[in-house]
Amino acid sequence: MNRFVLTLVSLVCLSLSVAVPPGVAQDSSGLSLRERLAQRRAAKEEPATGPLSTGTHTIQITHQGQKRKVVVHVPARLDPTQAAPLVLALHGGGGFAEYMADNERYGLISKSDSAGFVVAFPNGYSKLPGGKFATWNAGGCCGDARDRKVDDVGFLRAVVAQLSARLKLDPARIYATGMSNGGMMAHRLACEAADLFAAVASVAGTEALSVCQPVRPIPVLHIHARNDTHVLFNGGAGNDVFRDENKVMDFVSVPETIARWVQRDQCQPTPRRVLETPGAYCEAYSGCAGNASVQLCVVNEGGHSWPGAQVVSRGKEAATQALVANDVIWDFFMAYPGEN
Repeated sequence: MNRFVLTLVSLVCLSLSVAVPPGVAQDSSGLSLRERLAQRRAAKEEPATGPLSTGTHTIQITHQGQKRKVVVHVPARLDPTQAAPLVLALHGGGGFAEYMADNERYGLISKSDSAGFVVAFPNGYSKLPGGKFATWNAGGCCGDARDRKVDDVGFLRAVVAQLSARLKLDPARIYATGMSNGGMMAHRLACEAADLFAAVASVAGTEALSVCQPVRPIPVLHIHARNDTHVLFNGGAGNDVFRDENKVMDFVSVPETIARWVQRDQCQPTPRRVLETPGAYCEAYSGCAGNASVQLCVVNEGGHSWPGAQVVSRGKEAATQALVANDVIWDFFMAYPGEN
């Protein structure tokens, strides 16, 4: 097997691997026939301009000469007279937009429908025409996006700008979350786009920058499993990460990531326990400048997964049900409208 194929296979390791029920045929992408047909329907040609109606759309945005897709879900319950919140949801390394948008895997579309926010799933940088095996340039990680110095901060700013032109969005309630490499990218947005994003949340992806100078204190939530085998809780890359270690980095630990944000946001050094349940807890650092907050949620089990996910791939540890990431993230976001 040549190096290119090995790299493509290994890239999948940083994204949440979730399977379909037994007996449903799958292709090499890991999607069932039903999912592939739904993906093709969702990818139908959308108008380049004009308002987006209720439902799920796939649009294209050109950045640095490359067309990249964005799956956008507009919930039916939006009040057309009110400006809506927007959440960018960033897939893991080796993933793609439709994977993160799959409701069986992440549940973000259901959360969008129930809570009433627009959710957008941008595609990371990929050399492939369909956009699969994509990564984000989060700084020290990951893959081709990092190696080619792709301007993903600029791309995600462009995503927000185009959606703001096509939907009635509240500029004070623009948020970003992500899984693994996507979570690392959310940390980068906090560092370099705090003027645009009101708050960020990362799941299983620690900070990957050597320099971070946010223009203002920004609320940051981080969720991580103690037994993560990809991005190790106490730092470093685990055995289940990319086969080509040159495509990743020596990951920053969870405690160091939190300590950096506590210092930047000028928070009190001692956290208070804000949630404690069997298998999970959350701690918040208060007294931060600019009414910001830094919050850490730790789950004991679940490995490299999205807490609350109902289905994971065969052979993988089940995602923890000790807390539901979507609920914790949305509650955190709603406490922090920005200054725009």
